[in-house]
Amino acid sequence: MSHSPVHVIANVIIEDAARYHEYEKGFFPILKRHGGKIVALDDHCLTFEGEAPPNGRVVLLQFPDQTNATAWYNDPDYQALSEHRRASTRLQYLTMLHSDKVED
Repeated sequence: MSHSPVHVIANVIIEDAARYHEYEKGFFPILKRHGGKIVALDDHCLTFEGEAPPNGRVVLLQFPDQTNATAWYNDPDYQALSEHRRASTRLQYLTMLHSDKVED
């Protein structure tokens, strides 16, 4: 398992803003607990090419390594909190990207 930084990219379509706000309120402390940070958040992405541009919100998170990212996702507090996200959005994807695959 690599100890290089990893990123998690998510694309959600928010259908119930009030319920999603409950998710947002508890999100940051859990993210920080696992060394994560938000790199980018955009509700209106500009897609240069492609047949399936993302709709809704795209979020890019960074973690120190895969262990931290996996621990964040599997954290019981996060899983309980994510029920608000699951109930208020349509999740298009939640994907981990490994930075160590990129060469200089």
